[in-house]
Amino acid sequence: MEDNQGIRLNKYIAMCGVSSRRDADKLIEQGKVKVNGVVATQGTKVMEGDSVKVGSKLIKPSEETVVLAFYKPVGVTCTERDEHAEVTISDVLKYKERVTYAGRLDKDSEGLLLMSNDGQLIQDMMKGENAHEKEYIVKINKPVYKELLENLSKGVYLKDLHKTTRPCVVKKVSKDTFSIVLTQGLNRQIRRMCEAFDVKVLQLKRIRVVNVTLSGLNPGEYRKLSNEEITKLKKAVNKQK
Repeated sequence: MEDNQGIRLNKYIAMCGVSSRRDADKLIEQGKVKVNGVVATQGTKVMEGDSVKVGSKLIKPSEETVVLAFYKPVGVTCTERDEHAEVTISDVLKYKERVTYAGRLDKDSEGLLLMSNDGQLIQDMMKGENAHEKEYIVKINKPVYKELLENLSKGVYLKDLHKTTRPCVVKKVSKDTFSIVLTQGLNRQIRRMCEAFDVKVLQLKRIRVVNVTLSGLNPGEYRKLSNEEITKLKKAVNKQK
């Protein structure tokens, strides 16, 4: 547990891989969570040795941290359930226990998606201030030119989000393709950055997240990270703390 004061119930539920913190709040509000046989309320904290049930199921954090490197294909929506999504992550990735994504990729993009049962790791990966690196290969609808690379690397003001992107590393790969390394994850960030210069993204692939790469995977495939890779990932993601 976090400290002598315990850990917030919604965080504990997320750590157990049951749901996100937001969905955990809903479960608590619906009276579906009990701590030591008593219906829990918002703000309830879990202490060492407490019994927590969601419905009739006793939950505990997984003893093993699982992190999967998954190659998300184009057309798959980053959601676990959405009646409007034609194909979701759970339709494509079949794993023996619940894992969820740490950082989204939009439906039209492809590439590396990290999936884990470690709620704390997922929360850390989603925090923009942790500034961990994510690398992409981007194909556009016109030849890559020097000024575009320079402008993207300096940071771009995105009018509709009222935000300026962080400086980043951008390099030309071929006539119509460049690589870009971001340390933040704004909604459809690369596409918005390119649109600011009247450039359209034709193909977007994430090939690296911190120390994990897409190497060796085909669309729809996954591999389980080694303990060494997980340790390096956690260390890198938490370097700002």
